[in-house]
Amino acid sequence: MKININKIMALDLSDILVVGVSSRALFDLEKENEIFEKEGIAGYRSYQEENQNKVLLPGTAFHLVQSLLHLNTDAKKRIVEVVVMSRNSPETGVRIMNSFRQHKLDITRMAFSGGEPLSPYIDAYNIDLFLSKDNKDVQAVIDSKSCAAAFIYAPPTEFKPLDNRVKIAFDADAVLFSDESEHRYKTQGIDAFHKYEQENEDVDLAEGPFAKLLIKLSKIQEELPTTIELSPLRLAIVTARNAPSHMRVIKTLKNWGVYVDEAYFLGGLSKDKVLKAFGAHIFFDDQDVHLKESSKFVPSGLVPYASDSPLFIHKPSELTLQKDNEIKF
Repeated sequence: MKININKIMALDLSDILVVGVSSRALFDLEKENEIFEKEGIAGYRSYQEENQNKVLLPGTAFHLVQSLLHLNTDAKKRIVEVVVMSRNSPETGVRIMNSFRQHKLDITRMAFSGGEPLSPYIDAYNIDLFLSKDNKDVQAVIDSKSCAAAFIYAPPTEFKPLDNRVKIAFDADAVLFSDESEHRYKTQGIDAFHKYEQENEDVDLAEGPFAKLLIKLSKIQEELPTTIELSPLRLAIVTARNAPSHMRVIKTLKNWGVYVDEAYFLGGLSKDKVLKAFGAHIFFDDQDVHLKESSKFVPSGLVPYASDSPLFIHKPSELTLQKDNEIKF
């Protein structure tokens, strides 16, 4: 077969959402991971070879990946690519490859690193969103600022998508936007936070680790054959912000040219019930206190602070005004 090198070099993924998902985020591999930790690579290899034709069950990110890939069937052109990324070797990854074929996932790109970290391969695959259950890989990607990344929680016990639409929910500060406002709140208090946000509501919030992802998702909505209000890809913001700090969020999104289908300004109310009602295929937040509850109902991912962030450096006990009964952004 003659390969057209120029065509390969011209491959443009700028208008395509590329999701890199680890095998443990895509499939339920917790039993296999325990075998690896107890018996090492020899025991793991033996188990995977013996079970290579046994289909793996869905993991936390499975429904998101499945639904995103389904968008390609209705779009004007291919708009989503998924790369399965694994620390397996190609030999031990046979069961993983068999499983996504059995589940009829339209995945053609794979990365099997043979035990090496996956984070160095993010740029090589043009990844926009990296989902993993390895916190070191996720932290490395966040620190590199190469793309959005999240540590995936265990799947909810009874999650079932409400319909065929893809629904993605985001926290605001330290996820879509920078952690500047959240740091101000935690160190100066709620009154100072609201005062600053109201005085600066016409000044765009700085981009956070998921800003470029949101902008790309919004552009992808335009490639779908329905009006944006009826899009099969729905985006929501679920944040502890409330009036008067909500206006700065709305104006920033407008200036970014982003259409968000739904927004919930909760002012400290629990996020899990809203997320359950929304039917999120995944929810991204920077705080474990929210995700512990939300992950019981919807697939959830933790967005870690960058290593150079003051929120990463300071432990909660060192933040002068953070108390258990305060609103947690």
